[in-house]
Amino acid sequence: MTSNHSNAESPVSGSHADGTGCVPGTLYVVATPIGNLGDISARALDVLRSVALVAAEDTRHSQRLFSHYDIRCDCIPYHEHSEEKTAQRVINVLLGGDNVALISDAGTPLISDPGFRLIQQVQDRKLVVSPVPGASALIAALSVSGLATDSFMFAGFLPAKSSARKKRLESFAVYPHTLIFYEAPHRILSSLQDMAAVLGVTRTAVIARELTKRFETVRKGLLGDLVEWVAADSNQQRGELVVLLEGARREPGKDELQRILLTLLDELPLKQAVRLAANISGVKKNEVYALALTLADS
Repeated sequence: MTSNHSNAESPVSGSHADGTGCVPGTLYVVATPIGNLGDISARALDVLRSVALVAAEDTRHSQRLFSHYDIRCDCIPYHEHSEEKTAQRVINVLLGGDNVALISDAGTPLISDPGFRLIQQVQDRKLVVSPVPGASALIAALSVSGLATDSFMFAGFLPAKSSARKKRLESFAVYPHTLIFYEAPHRILSSLQDMAAVLGVTRTAVIARELTKRFETVRKGLLGDLVEWVAADSNQQRGELVVLLEGARREPGKDELQRILLTLLDELPLKQAVRLAANISGVKKNEVYALALTLADS
């Protein structure tokens, strides 16, 4: 069935590269809700209702969305075990002049989801890929985090094993920009514990859980406090999770740290001055303490 819906028509014009005269279709990458079904766009609904084929990460999961909006479509699975077979069918449909939509279980496709190989193969055939933007868990979480948004990095899922996870986190130890991770509920506590161990219990972090859903929770605090909070409440170890970390603070030079310490030592006892200087500078407390002793002796 060839689509004739104006909002989903392919922008491609001219004859097909193989000389058949057939205008190829467009592959639409369609964002779907991350929880609240009301978050889908009118354009996304138009596209899903008009395309000849929908490639979905999990067709059973997507059926809830289709049923809610009375979308009747030919839907096939697209995941790591069906990539090659599905990609070939998608390309054949596009070459035949019909449009196709790619969707994931939730949010914007290809963000920690399969699909980039399909995009590559479609582009290799000089066919058009067009985004239909919408919900994205990482952007939704960042927007309510209260952390810096001018520069950030999405790092996907951390490794499942603690040793590999810590090694990965060590590579971010001095990264100055906001970090964003997805995490599985059964690993959230151990991941937070490893973050605190590697990056320090005083690093500010945000846990965004079940965004747009009934039990939505956004909690901001120091990593050490968040570890205790999640450990004490099993409900926080359920659902879809995004973890955001404040970027590493720039460590001051020795002269700047010395100036901070001298100012504090003029007004406070040594231990209190050291604690505050460490919090202000981000330098390890034992290093600040050693410098404070040297200054006190002199």
